[in-house]
Amino acid sequence: MFVQFFTELKSAGVPVTLREYLSLMEAMDKDLASRRVEDFYYLSRAALVKDERNLDKFDRVFGHVFKGLDLVGESLTAEIPEEWLKKLAEKYLTEEEKKEIEALGGLDKLLETLRKRLEEQQGRHQGGSKWIGTAGTSPFGAYGYNPEGVRIGQDANRNFRAVKVWDKREFRDLDDQVELGTRNI
Repeated sequence: MFVQFFTELKSAGVPVTLREYLSLMEAMDKDLASRRVEDFYYLSRAALVKDERNLDKFDRVFGHVFKGLDLVGESLTAEIPEEWLKKLAEKYLTEEEKKEIEALGGLDKLLETLRKRLEEQQGRHQGGSKWIGTAGTSPFGAYGYNPEGVRIGQDANRNFRAVKVWDKREFRDLDDQVELGTRNI
């Protein structure tokens, strides 16, 4: 997704360089965006846009590439019990086993399936391929493996496969002295 973002910025005429992209990836690796779309927007804009004439192009590309990610947290309001996500074991798969696991087919399908599982699941699960839990091959949970999924409740990235990272969104108050313009609303 980040490579697509970089290439689409270049295609839109935003003069981004590989060095700037690598700096952004380094900042992401250090978790400077706090796993929030809004923070990632400002971080990537600061790292990649050198001239304010390119802000509109950047905004259009960002909106296209990351369409819907900011709504994911709002659309799924169910609280997942922490007990379901306790790390009791980790699943380590061989490359052959990883190739046998199939993806659900994109973010929309993942979110639809996640909603259904949240309605159906009654308790903690570990090591399986369906329920929200840990150390399995389900697309939902922590410390397991799936070619694409929603990582929930895991403190660090392991496989770099999550389509979405579900974390609690926290907002901070703005300084009363800051004047808001149309760019930063």
